[in-house]
Amino acid sequence: MSSEIEIGRGKRGRRAYSFDDVAVVPSRRTRDPEEVSVGWQIDAYHFELPVVAAPMDSVMSPATAVELGRLGGLGVLDLEGLWTRYEDPQPMLDEIAELDPDHATTRMQEIYSAPVQPELITARLKEIRSAGVTVAGALSPQRTQEHWRTVVEAGCDLFVIRGTTVSAEHVSGRTEPLNLKRFIYELDVPVIVGGASTYTAALHLMRTGAAGVLVGFGGGAAHTTRLSLGIHAPMATAVADVAAARRDYLDESGGRYVHVIADGGVGRSGDLVKALACGADAVMLGAALARAQQAPGRGLHWGSEAHHPDLPRGERVEVGTAGTLEQILFGPGRTADGTLNLIGALRRAMATTGYSDLKEFQRVEVVVSPYQPR
Repeated sequence: MSSEIEIGRGKRGRRAYSFDDVAVVPSRRTRDPEEVSVGWQIDAYHFELPVVAAPMDSVMSPATAVELGRLGGLGVLDLEGLWTRYEDPQPMLDEIAELDPDHATTRMQEIYSAPVQPELITARLKEIRSAGVTVAGALSPQRTQEHWRTVVEAGCDLFVIRGTTVSAEHVSGRTEPLNLKRFIYELDVPVIVGGASTYTAALHLMRTGAAGVLVGFGGGAAHTTRLSLGIHAPMATAVADVAAARRDYLDESGGRYVHVIADGGVGRSGDLVKALACGADAVMLGAALARAQQAPGRGLHWGSEAHHPDLPRGERVEVGTAGTLEQILFGPGRTADGTLNLIGALRRAMATTGYSDLKEFQRVEVVVSPYQPR
């Protein structure tokens, strides 16, 4: 158990760590990077890369979802984004890219006030399916009851329910909340749900029957949740806590393995390595993939929190363009800042520490060693 720190006489807090606070330790054995496997499987779907693209309009279009699928990862389309609100979203993307920072949030709220059209959900998912890659789409918990049937009938392979935080027990006196356990039980499609950032919250989500749990809370590059709500979950601790819940649920359920996906704070290759070292099975990437030349955001990055109609908890941020999607994943790297060749860096880290696959690498030794930027 980690020790608590006295914040004041009336409040104690547990010390938590971000990815910047920890580092992976080399072991006595090394391997060749070419002999390392970085594949993973969730339900019936196998992927060559432990990379899931965040369902954000600056990152994923149907075309980039297809390309990531062909490269070995999983693209997740935001089914409440511009592609399901507009027949041709390109003019909206062009306008967002040119917005003055002082007025970006207000104008984005207006752009995203257009209604989600069920027929566009169907069309976009069929476009991805026709390319022969695994199809994944995301809805917020608030919109899941309204649109889930359309999503499933369109042929979605993996259904993602993603919010800033998602609980198995949402209490509301005004509306009928989504009953996750009943919903997942009645659905024929594997569900990935989150975010969760604590052992208890994750364990409850696992008990609903979810195939995977997203770990994170307001930790992404485009989030301002800590500024606006005062809530934040340092990711190294959050991933390790949820990995412990996965282990205990495996025993509790008699062998049912729920996949843990780190969602937030994984901006560069070193973060990816440390997320897996802390116990994640895969990572959900936003800013890292928003730097691709093919990314719809054109070097800018934002999530659904940036245009919330009542309380924006994110913003449009500039992440720049580092290279093609293939270069970001496989290199060659032209800089030493962790933005290119993410998978090459992961292979080298695993080889340097002597591990041959991701499940083994989750056992690697980690130390607390806060990073001091140069």
